[in-house]
Amino acid sequence: MGRLQDKVCLITGGARGQGAAEARLFHAEGGKVWITDVLDPEGQALADELGAQYRHLDVREEDAWGSLLLEIVEADGGLDVLINNAGIFRSNRLVDTPTDEFQLVMDINCTGVFLGMRTAAPAMIASGGGSIVNISSLAGLRGSAGALAYGTSKWAVRGMTKAASVELARKGVRVNSIHPGLIETPMADELGVSPERLTRRTPLGRIASADEVANMALFLSSDESSYSTGSEFIIDGGLNAL
Repeated sequence: MGRLQDKVCLITGGARGQGAAEARLFHAEGGKVWITDVLDPEGQALADELGAQYRHLDVREEDAWGSLLLEIVEADGGLDVLINNAGIFRSNRLVDTPTDEFQLVMDINCTGVFLGMRTAAPAMIASGGGSIVNISSLAGLRGSAGALAYGTSKWAVRGMTKAASVELARKGVRVNSIHPGLIETPMADELGVSPERLTRRTPLGRIASADEVANMALFLSSDESSYSTGSEFIIDGGLNAL
C-alpha cells in the first residue's frame, strides 16, 4: 500500500518544478492526483503520463476554485490533500517595486493560497479531515532584500497557515507550511545569481532537488504527520542556521 493510497490530492502549479515532482511522487504513492496550472500543454502532458487529471486554474479566480472543487468531489467523493504550490517570483527592491508588480505577486502567492484553503476546507471537513500544505519559502522566515514583494507574500503564507491551523484543528484538518531554500527549478533561474555563488552560501554545499521538497510534502500529506499542524518545515541546506 502506498503512503497516500486512495487519497484525493490537489496540487496547484503542478505542471513543472516542485509541483510536477509532487504530482509524480503522490501518484506513485497511490494518490488520486489532480494537477492544476496555467501552463496547459505541460500540465496536460504530465497528467497523461501519470494517468492523473489536469485542469486549468488561475489561483486568483474565486469562481474557478469553486467549480474545480465541485468537480473533484463529484468525481472522487471528496478531497484529502491540498498542496498550494502555485507561485511567482519577482526581483525588485522596495523603492523600485511598481505597485502593479507588488499586487500581482500578492494576488498569486497570497490570495491564491487563501482561496485554496477557504475552498478546500469545507470539503475536507465533510470527508472527515485532511491535510493542507502551503509552499512558502525561506523568504517567509527572514528578510529578502531585493525581492520585497515575494518575501512579503511568503510571510503572509506563513501567517495564514498558522491561523488556519488553529481554526481547523478540531475539525480534523491539518495545515502546515514548507519553506524551501535554493531548489533546482525553473523559478531558481529567475534569481539572477550564479549556481556557484548560491552553493557557496549553503552549509550543505549544494542546491536541493525538487524531489526533496516533494518528499517533505508527501510526509505532511500522509498520516505519518498526524500530530503536526501549524508548523514550518524548512528545506534549505542549513541557510537559515547562518
